[in-house]
Amino acid sequence: MDVRGAKTVIAVALVALLGALAAPTAHSGKVANRVALSSLDSGILSDLNKIRRQHGLQPVKISARLTASAAQHTKEMGADGYFEHSSHDGTSFWKRIDRWYAQNGFSYWSVGENLLWSSPDVDPGGAMQLWMNSPEHRANILTARWREIGISAVHFAAAPGTYKGLEVTIITTDFGVRR
Repeated sequence: MDVRGAKTVIAVALVALLGALAAPTAHSGKVANRVALSSLDSGILSDLNKIRRQHGLQPVKISARLTASAAQHTKEMGADGYFEHSSHDGTSFWKRIDRWYAQNGFSYWSVGENLLWSSPDVDPGGAMQLWMNSPEHRANILTARWREIGISAVHFAAAPGTYKGLEVTIITTDFGVRR
């Protein structure tokens, strides 16, 4: 190979390397700032904030990063047929959320999570009733420190594993605060 050919190969390799470094990965933190919520997601946010206001708490705001975390987890649970806060590979929920909603650069960081599944469907009021009747889920909803939330409700026509091939709706809400 001559010098000119070597320079071309180096230039192509450099462009490929720079492209790979700039390309977002699933957990790189490159998340769109706008969030498109389904009517179920919007209803959950509205009902949850209504309950928070009734208890003298600040409403939570939708977070694109927390919504990306919630969406990834909801889709994984439905596809892989499990229902747990930990990921399918055993990663704890807070470590999974940290990939999307990083604690780096903040002096205070805290996250929580509520999950729900229903066959075949659930509406926002039904989801909130189920969570408010559960002490742990109620505590998350009424935690004063939360400032942001990610919501992902996904309907699966036939989910495997835990769901026994049933038609189900799975909801993940990831709560967070960073200061």
